[in-house]
Order: sequence, then structure tokens, then C-alpha cells
Amino acid sequence: MAATLLLVRHGETDWNREGRVQGHSDVALNDTGRAQARKLAETLAREQIDAVYSSDLRRARDTAAGVASALGLDVQAVPELREKHFGTWEGLTREEIVARYPDGLAEPWGDGESRDEMTARVLEALRDIAARHDGQTVLVVSHRGPLRAVQRRLGTVNDEPVANCHVLRVHADGAHLSAAE
Repeated sequence: MAATLLLVRHGETDWNREGRVQGHSDVALNDTGRAQARKLAETLAREQIDAVYSSDLRRARDTAAGVASALGLDVQAVPELREKHFGTWEGLTREEIVARYPDGLAEPWGDGESRDEMTARVLEALRDIAARHDGQTVLVVSHRGPLRAVQRRLGTVNDEPVANCHVLRVHADGAHLSAAE
């Protein structure tokens, strides 16, 4: 039996609004992000959710906390669900990156971890969560990069940005991920 994972990107931060690279930087939700998290909690209150996990970064934990509280659950923080680490690029805007690193917008995009390293880390964490919750529905709050990694794995990635508090439904059966109907 598969677990159903509700993968969610955290609510908005000031750095999102400013176009700054966040990565592992621990940036808080702004007023819009807190409102998005409240709306997400209202939307998901109708779901049967058995567990709530999130990245250990504040923007993801705080987004997950509202849903978990409404459901009477605790948030289990998992560092492996973090965004890609961008190294010295964190905190910079695209314009600042181009000015400082003229050839920098090619992969691996920063001097932190590669996209492949991030993908492997996130997929392993999702497999572990799914194995613990076979047959259950689990909320997992993470970041744009990890959600894109899952979309790439599913073959559903597109040019649209992953919106804050977007929900991606996935079935996880062992190492196999599939889009939920």
C-alpha cells in the first residue's frame, strides 16, 4: 500500500518578494506568508492527515505548524527536506548574482550543493517518511527546489513557478513516486 504525500511549498517570505536566494538561510514568513499558511490550514482541515513533517527551516516549520495545530498533530522537523544550499549566493538577488558572478547562472547555481545532491537527499527523506506511514496521508512542508525535484522525478515539471503554499499530491510506494489523482 502506498502513502499519500501532500507536498507543500512554505508561505511567502520577504526574501521571496525581493527575489533573494534563500537556500539554507533561516528566513521567517512575512504577513502574506502567515496569511497563506492560515488559508492552507483551512483548506487542509477537511483532509484526513495522519502526520505532519517539515523542513527544519522556520518558513517551512511555521507553515506546517498552523495545519498541524488545527489537526491536533505535532510537526516533525526533518533537515533533509531543506531547500538546496546555494553557498555564498544566499541572500543575493539575480541582479547581484549576475554582477558578482557573470558566468554563475549555469548549474550548479552557486557554490553550495548541486541539484543532484539536493534531489537525492530529499527523495531519500520522502521514502523514509512514506515507509513510516504506509497507507496514510502525510503533509510534508518543504521548499521550491525539493518540490521541483519531485516534479522532475514524476515527469510533470513545467515552466510555471511553484507558488507559495502550493500542494502537490504524490503516492509513494517504496522508491516509486507517482502523481496522485
